[in-house]
Amino acid sequence: MGQVQMRNLGEREFHQAVREVFANVLPLVEANPVYRQMKILERLVEPERVIMFRVPWIDDQGNVQINRGFRVEMNSAIGPFQGGIRFHPSVSLSIMKFLAFEQVFQNSLTGLPLGGAKGGADFDPKGKSEFEIMRFCQSFMNELYRYIGTDMDIIISGVGVRAREIGFLFGAYKKLSGMYAGGAVAGKGEQWGGSQLRAEAGGFGAIFFLENMLATIERQLEGLKMCISGAGNVALYAAQKAVEQGAKVLTVSDTGGLLYASEGFSLEQIEAVKRTKKRYRGNLKDICGEYADLQYFAGRTPWHIPCDVALPAATQNELYAEDAENLIKNGVKVVAEAADMPCTPSALSAFQENGVLIAPAKAVNAGGVILAGLETAQNASHQLWTRAEVESRLRRAVADIHASCVRYGSDGSGPVNYIKGANVAGFVRVAEAMVDQGVI
Repeated sequence: MGQVQMRNLGEREFHQAVREVFANVLPLVEANPVYRQMKILERLVEPERVIMFRVPWIDDQGNVQINRGFRVEMNSAIGPFQGGIRFHPSVSLSIMKFLAFEQVFQNSLTGLPLGGAKGGADFDPKGKSEFEIMRFCQSFMNELYRYIGTDMDIIISGVGVRAREIGFLFGAYKKLSGMYAGGAVAGKGEQWGGSQLRAEAGGFGAIFFLENMLATIERQLEGLKMCISGAGNVALYAAQKAVEQGAKVLTVSDTGGLLYASEGFSLEQIEAVKRTKKRYRGNLKDICGEYADLQYFAGRTPWHIPCDVALPAATQNELYAEDAENLIKNGVKVVAEAADMPCTPSALSAFQENGVLIAPAKAVNAGGVILAGLETAQNASHQLWTRAEVESRLRRAVADIHASCVRYGSDGSGPVNYIKGANVAGFVRVAEAMVDQGVI
């Protein structure tokens, strides 16, 4: 870790992600002389390639704007790179490296032949016109297209990058490359190579994983109170599936504050939130006027609300030690990370020390990666599977990930250590591939 910190100065998010994984896999490395000889840990923290570039574009007033673009191609030992694109003002090299590092192990957990990468830009789509977003995406792809392709690096949607942005990015890629290489981009529209459940996969997958977790303690989702943070695709579709399965979803949130339903959201209310956030690009506070039983609290997060299950699905490091203490005091039983690294290290420690069952994002939030793999398979075979078939495949793939976490995270004497199980299961597959392929 000293070496990682010295070689990656100031990259706190990257340090945090590396420390969490290495804490679990170090005993495995110490017991395996081949891993030490081949410098597996040292090689894992060094990206195979880091691409940084400027993204100039012209706004609607004719002014030139400049953003910074990234693509961190972390590890391709088990397949071509694959990972999301994030457009958000907070994007930095540290965040891109932490996300790419996590993506390596998440992709490994799925069992798919995919390496890990992540990319994005410090561009905020909020408040931008359709034409501004289109011009930005075209400028961004003008540089990135050189490095992506079905057998090179596959980009998928992420924070700030949904169907609209994916469409603009793919249109630019098709024009620049001169090919209709649909496998280079996942998350496409159904009319042009996309898959059913494209938007739903991350949220549905999180609930499927949560159901598997609950089964290990002989519980089920029906009747449980759940707090969810965030109001993106993962949060809202997780809320939808949870309500369909009989849970009482009490909260969703955005950067402005918390929307609270004391009796639980109805499916109608969740659909209203989707319309507000996705179609009208509005804020959660705009919903309150429509429903008398909903309350909005500006500047608040969900973690003071008593619940059985917490699903942080907003962003990294959103749940702090004091939030964990509030949840524990109020009786939380299960925490499933649906965003990338949403719990701070001190919050994770608090949950583990107090016997709360907690699973990391690389296992819980693999639905989007699984769906991208299913989309690529459909593109390659020139098929479009039904919604029921895609959901069935997604559910089976999530169950397989859960089984891997249990295999490596259970000693038979207590609850499953999902953090250890996910990290070790993801690491072993990548490490063995790196050993087989030599020092490259």
